[in-house]
Amino acid sequence: MGQKIKIVVGDWAACRHDAAAIRHEVFVVEQHVPPELEMDEHDRDCVHVVAYDEQGGALGTGRLLPNAHIGRMAVRLDCRGAGVGSRLLAALVDEARRRHYMEVVLSAQLHAQDFYARHGFVPEGTSYMDAGIEHVTMRRALTA
Repeated sequence: MGQKIKIVVGDWAACRHDAAAIRHEVFVVEQHVPPELEMDEHDRDCVHVVAYDEQGGALGTGRLLPNAHIGRMAVRLDCRGAGVGSRLLAALVDEARRRHYMEVVLSAQLHAQDFYARHGFVPEGTSYMDAGIEHVTMRRALTA
């Protein structure tokens, strides 16, 4: 995937079509999360990011909640390992800084813990099950 990745930051109205499709593909189809758990009432209050390739194909997505939680990070299977997740996470952290949040928090699937650790997130507490998948809470302090 040696092409340019474009990150679009927007509200749910602007990002819904592509973000929902990616989340359905990754969480519901691939990870077997029940659809009623994947989509929630928080989307309309979040800032969303979607990554696109040069042809306009949607590659991945994530969201930032008003309480400084990053969530619903999802990258299409054939796009993983190409830096898409890192670009999405950086855009969400930048948005949190822009909003003057002192820290960001996320619920990392255990298999993704090392990915988030490489981006400055520190695990806390013990792991727990969410939608049948083991997770751990992780935090990253932000500076101006």
